Amino acid sequence: MAEKPTDRRASLWAIWAASAAFGTYFCMYGFRKPFAAASYTGADVWGIDFKTVVVSAQVLGYMVSKFIGIRVISEMPRERRAVALLSLIAAAELALVFFGLIPRPWNAACLFFNGLALGMVFGLVLSFLEGRELTEALVAGLCASFILADGMTKSVGTWLLGCGVPEVWMPCVAGLLFLLPLCIGVAMLTRIPIPSERDIQARTARQTLNQSERRGLMLRYAGGLTLLVLMFLLVTIARSIRADFAPEIWRGLGAEVPPSIFTRSETCVAIGVLVINGLSVYIVDNRRAFFVSLATCCLGFATVIASLLARQAGMLGAFSFMVSLGVGLYLPYVAMHTTIFERLLAMTRERGNLGFLMYLADAFGYLGYVTVMLTRQFWTANEGFLQFFLAICWVTTGLAFLSVVFCWRYFAARQPAVTAAPAVEGAA
Repeated sequence: MAEKPTDRRASLWAIWAASAAFGTYFCMYGFRKPFAAASYTGADVWGIDFKTVVVSAQVLGYMVSKFIGIRVISEMPRERRAVALLSLIAAAELALVFFGLIPRPWNAACLFFNGLALGMVFGLVLSFLEGRELTEALVAGLCASFILADGMTKSVGTWLLGCGVPEVWMPCVAGLLFLLPLCIGVAMLTRIPIPSERDIQARTARQTLNQSERRGLMLRYAGGLTLLVLMFLLVTIARSIRADFAPEIWRGLGAEVPPSIFTRSETCVAIGVLVINGLSVYIVDNRRAFFVSLATCCLGFATVIASLLARQAGMLGAFSFMVSLGVGLYLPYVAMHTTIFERLLAMTRERGNLGFLMYLADAFGYLGYVTVMLTRQFWTANEGFLQFFLAICWVTTGLAFLSVVFCWRYFAARQPAVTAAPAVEGAA
């Protein structure tokens, strides 16, 4: 049977939306991650190596931005998103300029402001994609951007260092390389149509939330949301250490670290993670899709444990280990972005938006990561960085698995929603 014109038009817009979101967020990473390719040796701060200081400074700003974003993203009207995106990127690049101008160690503060500006970009991009029948597929494309960009932008940073760009100026130069394509991506986002009536019937209308509405949503599902946020916090710690200290982990595994290694490993991770999470778009029933996504998280934790055990047994080389561990950590991380909160709103028919729930989880996730980074020097003694990372993986994976099990029981005990979908009026 020939495809209907309306279906063909919807498919074209879906491709457009996925491309716009992927391109915009991929380019955002050009302002965030290239600095991590540098070693910043020879300048400790209060006994803490400078690399840990600058990573912690940026993540601290990112975390503060997530807490601010709980309100800002949940209340942001559609017509202001593009201007907000471009303003935040401009502020982030300006912070990188000052990172090059200000001497060490004071320039670490500039990365705090860089993270503060970039922390709300994801929520703004996500707001263009939620509440649609194809949301999982669209957000999977968005998540592909930060998995691939994490490796590719480090490769760009390593390449710039090899070209003789100084460490302090490399992040600023890298950002400039991504500026024009980012602006094109934002322009494409503004052309994405609002969700159709069919989307709203399938997933509910997405609306802004004021403070009392946010509090009410939290209280109605406090037990389940707390467990989901705890799981996400634990996964964020391990995933972020793997991302921000990838060169150190690769060297600890005894591998050479050419610029291409980050791109190759994260491409493999992205393919595995996004195929598995993206398939949930074919599950029509929202409640079933929600529980399948929780099972996906458990699959990720099992993959992490298997990778750690295989590494101990000498069955995995450095590349295979980093890829399999990355797949295991990103499966639950991406499931939260693509499916869990999206289907939670859809199955409960609650008034709300995906940005609020994601920023709630992100804020506490990065709070946990900052805490670990700031205290790492005091509880790892003289262990190498690889051993510290492996210990974090064991602890966080075990606790995160228990969180998902109890979360499953919490929501399984609640009756499916039977209320009608909200009216179209007020949709995001």
